[in-house]
Amino acid sequence: MTLESIVKKIAEKEFVKTAIEERSDLSAFKQKPTLRILIGLFTIIFSYIISWPAISVLGFMSVYYKAPFIIVIGGPLLYGLSHLVFMIGMYLVGAKYSKIFLKWAARVTVEALLKKTETDFSQIL
Repeated sequence: MTLESIVKKIAEKEFVKTAIEERSDLSAFKQKPTLRILIGLFTIIFSYIISWPAISVLGFMSVYYKAPFIIVIGGPLLYGLSHLVFMIGMYLVGAKYSKIFLKWAARVTVEALLKKTETDFSQIL
């Protein structure tokens, strides 16, 4: 299977076709974010704060108090909580911006591959 045939197969996918036809770009990231987006971004950032730094603090506490159960029980619970908070943030933010980014990435990648293989997109339609 050649690179050209692989690129043609990818370019024939509906998602990629619409991304190229719509000239998908990242201009949506320039718009003023809504309250939902801001809350979602805050929860994603907060999930990172409560993840490894907080687990590290639990580890130090565990050593300081000579109580390993603090990290053994608290570590997985805190990590699970941070994952849940991250998923809530992705629910609030992710669907909109992920689709925009993936369409742009698909368009840019396939256009570059089409150019490299010297294939015209109109041949695929």
